[in-house]
Amino acid sequence: MTEIVQDNYVITLDYTLIVDDEVLESTADGEPIEFIQGIGQIIPGLEQALYGLKVGEKKTVVIQPEDAYGDYDPESLEVARKEEFSEEIPLDIGTFLDLRDDEGEVLSAQITVADEDTVTLDFNHPLAGKVLTFEVTVSGLRPASEEEQQHGHVH
Repeated sequence: MTEIVQDNYVITLDYTLIVDDEVLESTADGEPIEFIQGIGQIIPGLEQALYGLKVGEKKTVVIQPEDAYGDYDPESLEVARKEEFSEEIPLDIGTFLDLRDDEGEVLSAQITVADEDTVTLDFNHPLAGKVLTFEVTVSGLRPASEEEQQHGHVH
């Protein structure tokens, strides 16, 4: 019986991610990714599209924002005074920052606007609201070990 992508299998995946006709990421010049299928380690739309594929099989998958990083939320912008940040932090447009909220949770934000006194922090994922096209090839697959399943990651 030929093995197929199914829950609790370790998937080795080569991929190219295309957004707005531009290649954003690719494993072509590096190592494929490995993850355990069915436990939410990759975006939901891609995980769903992989079920049933065999080793060597290629597929192009178009994923809408709601099955990837969600819609862009204009309410996830916050203006902060530059004086609130350490002088060592470059407060330039495009800079990503990891910030802690009042509960101590780490949130990532990107500076999208900067003026003399303030910066605008965008807490949306950089790919929120984007349609993602993945060109994927399953390059390996095997049942996850009991230990991998318990730990929730590939060993």
